[in-house]
Amino acid sequence: MATTKKFTPSKTGFIKVENDTRQIYWEYFGEGEKEVVVFLNGLAMLTKSWYRTVPFLHPDYDILLYDYFGQGESSQENEPYYINRMADYLIEVMDEVGVEKVHPIGVSYGGFIGAELGRLHQDRLHTLTLSGILLTREILFQMYHDISLRFYHSTDEVFDIYTQYLYEKTFGEDISRKIYGEAMERGRFKFYDRYKDKKYCLVRLTEAQDPFFENIDQDPDAYRNVMTPTLILTGEQDRAIPPWQQSKMAEILPNSRQIMVPDCGHMTYMERPDIFWPTLRAFLKAKSVEFEVESA
Repeated sequence: MATTKKFTPSKTGFIKVENDTRQIYWEYFGEGEKEVVVFLNGLAMLTKSWYRTVPFLHPDYDILLYDYFGQGESSQENEPYYINRMADYLIEVMDEVGVEKVHPIGVSYGGFIGAELGRLHQDRLHTLTLSGILLTREILFQMYHDISLRFYHSTDEVFDIYTQYLYEKTFGEDISRKIYGEAMERGRFKFYDRYKDKKYCLVRLTEAQDPFFENIDQDPDAYRNVMTPTLILTGEQDRAIPPWQQSKMAEILPNSRQIMVPDCGHMTYMERPDIFWPTLRAFLKAKSVEFEVESA
């Protein structure tokens, strides 16, 4: 499927939140006649990061995008962010646009937002797709979390080194072989340049994971009541959130199905589009974890 066509949103806007002191930016692709898919941003993404991805589902589905605090066109104050509120803001955007239910797709950091949508707003969801997250307290993830914060608080030179470590950890072997060198360096520098003068945004987004996991500590069963059909797509070579951590989600979410994606690291939708998108389309069509992927 070609992804080179330039796509522009049908409409864009802002909603005011936090007693009208901050704003959330959103974009909508479509005319309001199709079911709606929401792509949930990763940590260092923004709405435009999805433009090459939109054609994989549009025009069969309308697409809704929005930026969290610290991203894109949304507010970027150096104040606390909260993952549960980022989920709440999507509901406010949906009300603004006039959308009753959505299919959220959360990869990496976006998966935490997706999990909160399931916990807090499952009545507004058709399905839920998660990839590259965990719903249990794991010390290895805490170590990754802590070292990331140390890098974000560091000098520009040390932060530059961290971005190299981050890219090394993100992808599986196959795609790394293809993009290692100039292509990977362009992506890495884009990340570095976007945040070198506002690393506090990365700090605040990362710190927002603390109350997320504190809630799990207080209520280990917090997600066991999420009955929304949930697809878990896990890269077999994911080193950021290893498969054994992601597999625990299938034991927690009562109406879920996990599919392991071979030869793939953390970014499943980018690394194995040949598996990710046909699987996802079959799931969205069925609105059930009992689905079969149509052969090409």
